[in-house]
Amino acid sequence: MTRSDLMAALALRLAHLQLDPDDTEQAVRLLLDHLAQSLTEGRRIEIRGFGSFSVHKRPPRQGRNPRLGTQVAVPAKWVPHFKPGKILRAVVDAT
Repeated sequence: MTRSDLMAALALRLAHLQLDPDDTEQAVRLLLDHLAQSLTEGRRIEIRGFGSFSVHKRPPRQGRNPRLGTQVAVPAKWVPHFKPGKILRAVVDAT
């Protein structure tokens, strides 16, 4: 699902609120921006029934250039991590 798909789905499901398409777009953008900012600050995000987002540190390592086969130093970095919640796992597993 893309951002525009999410906005369209929200507009359909919340049609009774008569949201302006710009309001829906702004709400989705603000939510995603806030999630990204929280992860940037190193905070954990938990959405009950859906899952949790956090950042994990990957240590530095030696990689390999696939084209040349030479060793390449890969620096340490922070990566986002998602852990699905119990309800989400059950719903996905039931399909």
